[in-house]
Amino acid sequence: MSVLYHPEKHIHANGIELCVDSFGDQEHPPILLIMGLATQLIHWDDEFCKSLAEKGFWVIRFDNRDIGKSTKFKHHKAPGLTAFLAHQWFGRKLRSPYYLNDMAKDTFGLMDALSIERAHIVGVSMGGMIAQTMAIVDPERVISLTSIMSTTGARSLPKAKASVSFKMLRPVPKDEEGYVQQALEMWQLLHGPHYPFDTQRIENLLRRARQRSFYPKGILRQLSAIIASGDRTPRLVDVKVPTLVMHGDADPLVPYACGEATAAAIPAARFKTLKGMGHTLPKQLWEQMIDEITHLAKAAQ
Repeated sequence: MSVLYHPEKHIHANGIELCVDSFGDQEHPPILLIMGLATQLIHWDDEFCKSLAEKGFWVIRFDNRDIGKSTKFKHHKAPGLTAFLAHQWFGRKLRSPYYLNDMAKDTFGLMDALSIERAHIVGVSMGGMIAQTMAIVDPERVISLTSIMSTTGARSLPKAKASVSFKMLRPVPKDEEGYVQQALEMWQLLHGPHYPFDTQRIENLLRRARQRSFYPKGILRQLSAIIASGDRTPRLVDVKVPTLVMHGDADPLVPYACGEATAAAIPAARFKTLKGMGHTLPKQLWEQMIDEITHLAKAAQ
């Protein structure tokens, strides 16, 4: 089955420019895919998007602010390492140039620009946090919510493994080969040992992403938005949107307990454990994940 591809274009949303592309029939129910920290729209694999579109959906992916080809907040300074550590160790308030609420407004603005009144929202990691925020802020526009390997933001929840946190804070090499090798090591660590790691496919993706956009400073601002936005648990209790929470039981970055807490916070949310999954989307689980997403979406229509 051939799936129509709608090429990248820039759309004005919430006062900024977002780069967006999509798959499938634009008359079909829309699914918006929101990526996580430091990742671009292409990190939603083309084949994943096509398979989702084949189920009868218009599948839309986009670059969040400060990443990819979307607007960069170059005139807004990100918090320094000292500020991040002071928050982590002493609970000091972290100030951010923008917050997850602003990123949720970006996504609603994108929906407005595409003449989408309501959509199914699927978010991974930081994208899951943005998706949760959308369901909190304007639930009437969210038909269904799928939160994948994400968290509520509660400080009491388990943190990433120290080895992972340390490697994530390393300076990003400016040369392409250094960047690719460091990023490949990080991806393999996040992926974990359970599923085979397709080194060549991920290396190709990393090179494509770097050539498409290389802007490490934006990642720090995204991270500050995550941390400074705080705990959503008290507001998630009021979410009535049909919700699916999926989480890998081997996640070294956002521990499994964070997924359990997300599902527990949202009334009637369904929790799906993805056996052996770390903090990536293994190809071996795509079919299962797509079935779960589309089952929820069709039931919520």
